[in-house]
Amino acid sequence: MAILTEAQVLDALRGVTDPDQGKDIVALGMISGLVVKGGNVGFSIEVDPKRGPALEPLRQAAERAVDALAGVTSVTAVLTAHRPAPTLSGNRPQGQGHSHDHGGHGHSHGAPAAKPAPAGKAGVPGVGAIIAVASGKGGVGKSTTSVNLALALAANGQRVGLLDADIYGPSMPRMMGIAGKPESPDGKVLKPMEKYGIKVMSMGFLVAEDTPMIWRGPMVMSAIQQMLRDVAWGELDVLVVDMPPGTGDAQLTMAQNVPLAGAVIVSTPQDIALLDARKGLNMFRRVDVPVLGIIENMSYFCCPNCGHRSDIFSHGGARAEADKLGVDFLGEMPLDIIIRETSDGGTPIVVEKPDSEHAKVYRGIAATVWQKISSGGSRRTAPSITID
Repeated sequence: MAILTEAQVLDALRGVTDPDQGKDIVALGMISGLVVKGGNVGFSIEVDPKRGPALEPLRQAAERAVDALAGVTSVTAVLTAHRPAPTLSGNRPQGQGHSHDHGGHGHSHGAPAAKPAPAGKAGVPGVGAIIAVASGKGGVGKSTTSVNLALALAANGQRVGLLDADIYGPSMPRMMGIAGKPESPDGKVLKPMEKYGIKVMSMGFLVAEDTPMIWRGPMVMSAIQQMLRDVAWGELDVLVVDMPPGTGDAQLTMAQNVPLAGAVIVSTPQDIALLDARKGLNMFRRVDVPVLGIIENMSYFCCPNCGHRSDIFSHGGARAEADKLGVDFLGEMPLDIIIRETSDGGTPIVVEKPDSEHAKVYRGIAATVWQKISSGGSRRTAPSITID
């Protein structure tokens, strides 16, 4: 099979015309950040901020033009509006981008300027509450916590969805034991995958497991927006979002574009992990997202043979940090091989061993989280959206 090239993508985009300027978007120098990796294509379309809201059809037309090429498996186009788009008198060479400061100002998908969304930011239709499960650094068991928290909420009676927002390292297909690709009956909206009574969406369903996502920030932000809003989630009480580690574009996208009911912070007990967890917690506070509490993962290890307990990563650090920062301590989970085996095997412990002590702890944490988001005004109901 022939290898897809940037030249082929640009040729396809030459068939897309800017309705106001009457020229194709490549000739106008509007394409930047073009990335072609295998069959995955991503690029930005630079527009004048004043025209941003009206050019969503142009973005969609560009995606369709590229998607029609042989060998394309996914396309992500994002409108960028950091500065006015160049005109014919000030073209850049075709296909070349320019560098500009992403800083704390992300690019918005189909919207003009990237600035904090107002308090009335639109929710996801049918979804009662959205919670983010986050960590300041990787390797602390955040995804394991996310999947078991989602399953525990479902076991407690809630209607639950699970969104894998870790674009670079999606893990939900393996942890949930789901194979295949989501369907799109109308070619616009994806049906989420389902298993164990919850609905799931992940970039891992759309690309091969060993395919690296070599994407810039705007493409990541656009992909998260699409997985939130272009998925038929149906009626859900809560959508659990497994965030990537850190405090970057994905976290900012979620905080600025949807009314998060709260964030759960996952950390291990040692000082270096707690330092990063503190950064993550403070990031959510700065963007006015309530922090529901901290979970201490890998809290201790009990030898399965002799029962001796070892505090491999220290112990109690997350509880002490929660007290110091004035947030709730939600619970602690041990470092246990059965949690790892069930997660790797696609049968998380909450469903594989529902009567185990570990599953009971997850259900207890889920009950606390649900109580927090369903009372005190923190749970936000998504408005209805009518499409003419």
